Amino acid sequence: MRETATRRRERLVGLVTRGPYEVWAVLFILVPLVFTAYYAFTDDSFAFTTENITKFFTATSVVEGSGTVHTYLLILWRSLKLAIISTVVCLLLGYPLAYIISRASPKAQKIMMTFIMIPMWMNFLIRTYAWMTILQDTGILNNLLNALGLGTVHIIGTETAVVIGMVYDYLPYMVMPIYSVMAKMDDRLLEAARDLGCSGSGVLRRVVLPLSMPGVINGITMVLIPSVSTFYISQKLGDGKFFLIGDAIEGQYTANNLHFAAAIAFILMVLLLAAMMLMRRLTNKKVYGGT
Repeated sequence: MRETATRRRERLVGLVTRGPYEVWAVLFILVPLVFTAYYAFTDDSFAFTTENITKFFTATSVVEGSGTVHTYLLILWRSLKLAIISTVVCLLLGYPLAYIISRASPKAQKIMMTFIMIPMWMNFLIRTYAWMTILQDTGILNNLLNALGLGTVHIIGTETAVVIGMVYDYLPYMVMPIYSVMAKMDDRLLEAARDLGCSGSGVLRRVVLPLSMPGVINGITMVLIPSVSTFYISQKLGDGKFFLIGDAIEGQYTANNLHFAAAIAFILMVLLLAAMMLMRRLTNKKVYGGT
């Protein structure tokens, strides 16, 4: 009788602690996804149709801000390419940074994480405009290069500028999940690896990297998804010269083509979910030996 009461109490506590998150997830994750799918597979009269989906793959032309004509598939490919480049750069910068922070003293960790978080306290638009001021032909960077006698470098309005903006805006989303995993890592495992003859690089490769993979996967997810769907960074730092898939969605929404905008978002969502599932499965097989 006492055991049954204890189990009921545990279930009640679990329900109370999980309840707010589950309600939040249903209202702000599941419901929007359902509405996106509903709009993607209906027309203006809300009758079922697959025309919106097929239009994405068969549309012959999309005019960009520069006047260049592209298909939606080419725009999707460019978006994925820039998002993957940005994610890789964030990983190469964020992983050693997260490791350094996790190995520091508790006080130093708080200070360094504060510096990582400070840019996120500013408005996203302000951060983007700041990079416009830095990267434009008469901006801070080129003034510095000219002062050093190195000449002017044209960056604004290029894919490089868009990648710089993405890396700056989304780097904290790579650092934080990796750091959170590394900070909880048991130091005795690292000591045991050294006692068994592992070099510093061996400890990093055989112990730290496998144990930090959950944080790496979460970081990649948190950077890749907003990078592939961004539109404001490409509009400002790209100088409106080329479209990303986020620009296509925003353009269709502005033109009140809600069903086609939802179809583009739905296709992008399916691709990202499939990529994340594949990546997690491959990681489990190679690192954890799972199936």
